[in-house]
Formats: sequence, structure tokens, C-alpha cells
Amino acid sequence: MALLSKKHTELITNPLNDNNPITVQVLGICSALAITAQLEASVVMALSVMFVMGMGNVVISLLRNIIPSKIRIIVQLVVVAALVIIVDQVLKAFAYELSKTLSVFIGLIITNCIIMGRFEAFALGNGPWRSFLDGIGNAAGYALILVIVGFFRELLGSGTLFGIPVLGDPIAKTGIYALGYENNGFMLLSPMALITLGIIIWIQRSKNTKLIEEGH
Repeated sequence: MALLSKKHTELITNPLNDNNPITVQVLGICSALAITAQLEASVVMALSVMFVMGMGNVVISLLRNIIPSKIRIIVQLVVVAALVIIVDQVLKAFAYELSKTLSVFIGLIITNCIIMGRFEAFALGNGPWRSFLDGIGNAAGYALILVIVGFFRELLGSGTLFGIPVLGDPIAKTGIYALGYENNGFMLLSPMALITLGIIIWIQRSKNTKLIEEGH
């Protein structure tokens, strides 16, 4: 069977839209609200979850036939915790300031219900390659929402992207600020993250009536 057959490709593409873990399954929303005030933090969190979910799915798939059913949740937690520790140590070594910004949220990847859900629902019943694709696909769907929310929150809240001013200087009144534009500080607060996410869900469902018909 081809490594990327139609069924394999769907494992990656479906979570990006029709079965998005955040907007359709309503999972992993906490981090989408908490760390998306900065685009850089959103991207790093997205990549971290992608590594943990992709590698974790593979490990659980390889161990699925030897894990006693009574302790499978404990084994899954041990696997994801080990991967999160790797991510945390890499961030501290190469991006210390960002690791402080993300702080406890990196550790909370361990309890991310998207990851545990895919371990339980997919990796325990499928081979390593399909499990890897499923992990990457669901992580990509999660990442897409984080990046979109982080983009608009930082742009409209701070006038920057990745910390770089893109709308001009609000103090010197250059760029768009010369026209009287002011940054919307409310965008940096958690309630606006929820509102932004709600708008994304509304747009998605308005374009895809299938989600409404299926009752999502």
C-alpha cells in the first residue's frame, strides 16, 4: 500500500477542516485561549504538540499489543510526559525566554485531551505509520487554529507579528497610526481569544453545512 494513499491523506486533511480537534471536537481549547496573545508562542506551542502527538502515537502503536488494558492510561501518560520533558528541555536550552513565557502550558500538554484522545481512539488500534499520520494531522488542525488566533490577537492587540512592528510606530504615529488607528488592548485578554475562536467556528460552519447536518 502506498505511504500516502487516499485514506492516509485523509488522516492529515480531515482534522484541518471537517474534523478539526478545536472547532469541531471542541478539545484543547484552554491553550488556544491562554497562549495565543503572541504569534511566536502560538507557533512554538503548535510545533511542540505536533512533535508530542506524532511521536506519541507511534510509540503507543508499537506498544499496543503488549500494554495491559488495566494500565494503558498510565502508560500513555508516561509516554506523553517523557516527550513533553524533551520539548521543555529543548526550549530551555535554545529559547529560554520563550520557555518562560509558555511556562506551565508546556507541562499541560501532558493533559491535553486531544493527545490522550488520539492515543486511546486511534493509536491503540492502528499501525505506526497510520498512527503517525493521524497524530500529525490532528496536531496540524490544532496548530492551524492556534496560529490564526495568535495572528489576529497580536496584530490587532499589539500591532506586531513575532514581536516585529508591522503597522507602524504607535508612539511616533507612523504608518497606520498616523491615520488615528489605536491598538485594541482587549485583543490581548483571554475573552477576546474566545470571541476570535467563536468567529472562526462560525465562519467554518457557515461554509460547511455538513457540520450542521451531522450535529457538530
